[in-house]
Amino acid sequence: MNWNWSHVDDFMPLFWDGVELTLKALLFGTLIAFSLGLVWAVAQRSEKKWIRWPVTVVTEFIRSTPLLVQLFFLFYVVPEWGPSMSPLTTGIVGLGLHYSTYTSEVYRAGIEGVPAGQWEAATALSLSKRRTWTAVILPQAVRRVIPALGNYVIIMLKESPQMAAIGALDMLGQAQGYSQATFTYEAISVVGVAFIVIAYPASVLLRVLERRLVR
Repeated sequence: MNWNWSHVDDFMPLFWDGVELTLKALLFGTLIAFSLGLVWAVAQRSEKKWIRWPVTVVTEFIRSTPLLVQLFFLFYVVPEWGPSMSPLTTGIVGLGLHYSTYTSEVYRAGIEGVPAGQWEAATALSLSKRRTWTAVILPQAVRRVIPALGNYVIIMLKESPQMAAIGALDMLGQAQGYSQATFTYEAISVVGVAFIVIAYPASVLLRVLERRLVR
């Protein structure tokens, strides 16, 4: 089995298309996961049961079902009730929604890690609930969980190939299509290296960031 660079050259246009789609899905999916996860975490600490219970049920349901099933549901079932979404948009929404339930647990741990004295001090200063959350609790909680949130970015990168099941061809999806059409292995190898090139520096950066935040 000899390595053929001409197959790599042929695959490059498809590879860059896949990289663009992967980065779009990762960027916008991360924004949804991080912002919605924070909403879930705060809502689950609400004193009102009509807010806390439905949020808990929804997040547990999403967390308990596979990402692939949710992508199929968003792409094939939801259009029966409303407007349809493109494969990329569906992938972004699916990734963001799925991982928002996991980041909500990260936020929850960060919020519970804030010393009780901070809550008592805010109460003693007669701060409103909104002011307590935005000026006292969340700045401390988010700072504690940044490394853990970063880990989910890497996990989302590794899970992004599942979008190929609904037609959103990321790097791996493009490589699979090319390899099956040409019966070659160079494209898959290139994508494997690409995942390492992206994920490993990100992991190192997260470890450095974690050490600095712990000081």
